[in-house]
Amino acid sequence: MMKLYYSPGACSLAPHIVLREAGLPHQLLKVDLRRHQLDDGADYYAVNPKGGVPAIAFDDGVVLTEGVALLQYLGDRYAPALLPAGATLERARLHEILNYLSSDYAKAYTPLFYLAEGADRAAAGRPAMAKMAYLDSLLADGRPFILGAQWSVADAYLFALTRWAVDFGIGFDAVPALKAYMARSEARAAVRAALLAEGLGLQFGQG
Repeated sequence: MMKLYYSPGACSLAPHIVLREAGLPHQLLKVDLRRHQLDDGADYYAVNPKGGVPAIAFDDGVVLTEGVALLQYLGDRYAPALLPAGATLERARLHEILNYLSSDYAKAYTPLFYLAEGADRAAAGRPAMAKMAYLDSLLADGRPFILGAQWSVADAYLFALTRWAVDFGIGFDAVPALKAYMARSEARAAVRAALLAEGLGLQFGQG
């Protein structure tokens, strides 16, 4: 059985959602990212020398890390319906948005994760708000999901990252299309199951 090394609500939530969308049996292993230890006290660096999540250990013992790599591998190998066909413009669009989410959007939250006591939270949140505005502009054309009509591995990543905005007190009044998108994504059975398994509550819907 695959082992997913995760931290609740971290970017590891994205491959967790994809595992559930694909109906793949898996074991969740929680990582304390401050001490880089598992719940049993084992050294997480022995699993992933980079120290971050996500990481997945496959049945043959191979370990793969980095969210973007994991999302594409899981989709290609186990859930091809969750990504566009290879060697197409649509697949290039998937790469485009995954790279944007990883290199620009996720990093825009960095000032909030390391905010000093007494620092200006509103100022620290402006980079993330600017990226949210861009994503809102993409969704404002009426598409239900980030690549269009079909939910994809990119949506798992976008959903996981955008949940951080609520944690940091960033409102969604200025990004109504993104807010509606988050509610649609959160309503998916696999998304709710992943949130429940990580001990996370619903932020965009009821029930």
